[in-house]
Amino acid sequence: MSAAGLREHAATIVVAALASLFASTLILGTGVLTAALDPDLIAESGTYRLVLLMVCAIFIVIALYVGAVVTANTFATIIAGRTRTIALLRLIGASAARVRARVAAEGLAMGAVGAAIGLALATAIVAGVASWGPGLGWLPEGRDYPRFDPLAVAAVAVVALTTWAAAWAGSRRVARVSPIAATGAAVEGRPEEARAHRGRAVAAWILIAVGASLLALGVLLGLLTPLALLVAFCGGLCSFTGIVLGAHVIMPPLLRLAGRATGRGPSGALAAANAVRFPERSARATIGLVVGVTLVTMFAVALDSYRSMTLLAFADDPTLAGELESTLAITSGILTALVGFSAVIAAVGLINTLSLSVLQRRRELGLLRALGFTAAQVRRMIVAESAQLTLAALGFGLLLGIGYGWIAAQSLLGSQSGIAPPTIPWPVVAGVAGFGIVLAALAALAPARRATRVSPVAALAVD
Repeated sequence: MSAAGLREHAATIVVAALASLFASTLILGTGVLTAALDPDLIAESGTYRLVLLMVCAIFIVIALYVGAVVTANTFATIIAGRTRTIALLRLIGASAARVRARVAAEGLAMGAVGAAIGLALATAIVAGVASWGPGLGWLPEGRDYPRFDPLAVAAVAVVALTTWAAAWAGSRRVARVSPIAATGAAVEGRPEEARAHRGRAVAAWILIAVGASLLALGVLLGLLTPLALLVAFCGGLCSFTGIVLGAHVIMPPLLRLAGRATGRGPSGALAAANAVRFPERSARATIGLVVGVTLVTMFAVALDSYRSMTLLAFADDPTLAGELESTLAITSGILTALVGFSAVIAAVGLINTLSLSVLQRRRELGLLRALGFTAAQVRRMIVAESAQLTLAALGFGLLLGIGYGWIAAQSLLGSQSGIAPPTIPWPVVAGVAGFGIVLAALAALAPARRATRVSPVAALAVD
């Protein structure tokens, strides 16, 4: 594969490696943790390892979901940049199905490479902990700690297949590329084209409406039974799927608001216009981060609200309340850290999408330079775009996470404490905000440097 091809697929490999590293470390770490515990306790509880693996499976599925969204969006961006090449293939007789299968095969190959890298890193980390842990006081001595688990190989296979499926989903645009497009370059859908996807938009709004109804029902039923959490879960799944499906409609208004906050001067105004000029591209860049931030905030708010409601319910027993508070604080920190890994995967997607968009907009950047934009102005435009995308995604994700987290806690414990306001863990919110500032800077760093190196003559000469 050429250097350009590897550059296109760098994010796919990184995302697959992170997902595989996360899944394999959890599985292998479960074996080490089980061996470190009292053998008598394990003997009495035959389901201990099974329960641990079930908990790990939940977080692995979350990471795979976020990774699939990022990978699908990455391949959709790659397809937009290959419009002319795909059109030429169609012109000489290649079918859309054949071209799409080729793209999916690329996804499988990159997913397999990334998953293998993740497994190797996880195996090395767990082997190091098992070897040096007893000597450092991390683990009990005299135990036989496993270094490998066949389930880790299964996780690697799942990561590779998920990447293949995401690449197939992300390449659906191939069917809409006509041979006449061979005369163009990178082609992105404009607002009127995005609005034309009525079936997708209608399905998204139906899912959001059904999900919102189930969420409201879950809150009301939560005043009667904790089983209302299942209803609320289904509502959250439906509504969030609708948000992801309709991101091309939902995100542009939010990007306009973010553009007003950062769109000062010619560079900022142009960046704000770019963010909404191609809604499909902007949605692909932001929705993965929205998913990651929503999950982190949701778990943090749900656990903090759960802690407050539980302490309120056991207010008459200060000793038990103190023990519960200590346990729940540790649990909240661990679970938030685990879900936070998904936000890292989403961040890779944002950085990659912005980088690819700069590569595919070479003519546009060259034209701006030819019209009088300085290198500093182009750099400020890219930085402003990054800031707008990050601000919109973080703000929307925080709002969704707070809402979903409060509904989860309310539907579970409403029968004990009644309707209670959400408890917002401000340190987590501050951490998400700090993460966003760092991400905006990192996402703009390489693309801005690359954009300023574009020569007007060379860019406009691209055939």
